[in-house]
Amino acid sequence: MSVDPALLSILRCPDEHHAELTLDPEAQTLTCTECGRIFEIRDGIPVLLLDEARPPAAGDAVENGADGESAKAEEGGEA
Repeated sequence: MSVDPALLSILRCPDEHHAELTLDPEAQTLTCTECGRIFEIRDGIPVLLLDEARPPAAGDAVENGADGESAKAEEGGEA
């Protein structure tokens, strides 16, 4: 079952950065472009719960780190 493209265009990561999500139709998952968390799609419904999200795979860390901490450190914030 697929996610409606109109719904996909407005869905965002539930973490405080609210980044866009990319769809993997084969795996039936949505991946955050910021933190790399992977959210399952069950019966056509995206499960956007932080507690149920999978962390990014070891080789799939996003540019600013899987937890976003390196970007904060570069900006002078606490890491």
